[in-house]
Amino acid sequence: GIEVYYIGTLEAEGVTTVKVSDAEEGHHKMEELLKSKEVDGAVTMHYPFPIGVSTVGRVVTPAKGKEMYLATTTGTSSADRVEGMVKNAVYGIIAAKTCGNPNPTVGILNVDGARQTEIALKKLKENGYDISFAESNRADGGCVMRGNDILQGTPDVMVCDPLTGNLLVKLLSSYTTGRSYEASGYGYGPGIGEGCEQLVMIISRASGAPLITGAIRYAAQLVRGKVFAVSAKEFEAAGNAGFKEILAERKAAEKPAPEEEVTAPPKEVVTEQIPGIEIMDLEDGVKALWKEGIYADSGMGCTGPVILVSDVNMEKAKDILKKAGYIN
Repeated sequence: GIEVYYIGTLEAEGVTTVKVSDAEEGHHKMEELLKSKEVDGAVTMHYPFPIGVSTVGRVVTPAKGKEMYLATTTGTSSADRVEGMVKNAVYGIIAAKTCGNPNPTVGILNVDGARQTEIALKKLKENGYDISFAESNRADGGCVMRGNDILQGTPDVMVCDPLTGNLLVKLLSSYTTGRSYEASGYGYGPGIGEGCEQLVMIISRASGAPLITGAIRYAAQLVRGKVFAVSAKEFEAAGNAGFKEILAERKAAEKPAPEEEVTAPPKEVVTEQIPGIEIMDLEDGVKALWKEGIYADSGMGCTGPVILVSDVNMEKAKDILKKAGYIN
């Protein structure tokens, strides 16, 4: 069973009340209970996680009632967006494995930084880290997820930045109540990060009793599954696959911006699309092809930004963009 301690002033049968006079005293008491290991975990509305620690939320998706982990929803894994999302993928895997899924599938939400995150994670997989990528339910597939994949819970772990993840928890937990009451799911989840060894689960002021119940159950699963042991094992495995080196390499790599003014080659009909490029890199990618004598144009497909080239130049253009680090 689960033994619940309530920090506050209310009392209820079956619950141990730890009396405090205000929120500040309550926060200190929670820290004290965690540090002394009198409690195994805590569920709270606010907690100042350090940089490098962020929370893995858990929701029930509406289309099929499937559970999905959102990595991440609060906190900041890194000041660098892409590095943070790469770390979030590992954090999500840790949460899912601890809760009993030995081989969770990972999808990357189609937000800014998704393609660079994909490149880094696929390098990690090539180097031996055990990661299974989900396939989008869209016809074009791939591990970059779209809106319908959120609703259907296509991946077990959805990787995103914490601001987007926070929004998704709010939407998916309160879409039946008009936003004011989070009625389903498990909340914003536990803080996970290298060296983090206190289990703190986050909920919000809008979290209702069903969600708080879910958060307590989520915490119990993490305790029983030995989350910190799983965490240490995953960080070691990622480290052995060059996790830090891949992140450092990505930061150090500078895409070859044209040194001189680049003039477009003679215009030609462009009918082929090259997807998988970040929106911020789109124009630079086009100019990189111009520099090689290939006419290209930029566009926006239904799955995101694309570079348009002729059928004849398609394969050559892809090779140039891959070598320059614009696409995977």
